Amino acid sequence: MHDREFSYTQADFERVCRLLYQWAGIKLSDAKKDMVYSRLVRQIRLYSVHSFREYLDQIEHASPHDRQSFINSLTTNLTYFFRENHHFERLKEWLEHGLKHKDRISIWCTAASTGEEPYSIAMTVCEYFNTLIPNFELLASDLDTNVLNVGKAGIYTMDRVSKINEERLKMFFLKGSGENENNVKVRKELQKMIRFEQINLLEADWKILGNKKFDVIFCRNVMIYFDRETQEKLVRHLRTYLHPEGLLFVGHSESLHYATDCFKSLGNTVYKPI
Repeated sequence: MHDREFSYTQADFERVCRLLYQWAGIKLSDAKKDMVYSRLVRQIRLYSVHSFREYLDQIEHASPHDRQSFINSLTTNLTYFFRENHHFERLKEWLEHGLKHKDRISIWCTAASTGEEPYSIAMTVCEYFNTLIPNFELLASDLDTNVLNVGKAGIYTMDRVSKINEERLKMFFLKGSGENENNVKVRKELQKMIRFEQINLLEADWKILGNKKFDVIFCRNVMIYFDRETQEKLVRHLRTYLHPEGLLFVGHSESLHYATDCFKSLGNTVYKPI
């Protein structure tokens, strides 16, 4: 295309792909070339440059903050409340049969995006225990700092909660009024259960976790962006942070067939460590 605001070549696209893979482990197909331009053009306008090449020259040696803006622009955050609902039903079953006298439940949502998934987990736990103050803690992490801020705020437009039944809406959300009448806000009790933190799943050492062991880990619809080698490395890393009696949930199109020595399938993309 010759009518683009900035010069953008195949070499530029391939360089973007290399940097995104290096910094975030995400692989882009050739079909994403136009998407890359549209996602990054807003970033490039902030720089005094005239081409992608000049922008990439700067971003490759930029501060961690600017690199993060590059990553944020290219990551996809498709999510909604109670996505793949059978997983939340399976979580309730585990709460019924898998607790084994645990005093406190600990869950990690590794791809929290804008918060719908961790809040869905928290609502599921509250419903099981029939209280807004269960003995429960949830770590919600993501690579993208922008979506984490949305999750922390816990404010959503009415269309984002349109598929949540009225009973849940009344129990877990506050409806806005006046200029906020088209918004809802997650109740403070729910927000207090969740700690939002930036974690890069590709890091060799998740120092923020220390020696933490989780009862349940949700790692859904994120590994599809990684190559096979990265997927296997991540899964084995997650295994070290999961209790022996715990569960690992992955996305509907993801499989751990390459890790049968450390995870056993329970069906419907739910796994237990072995």
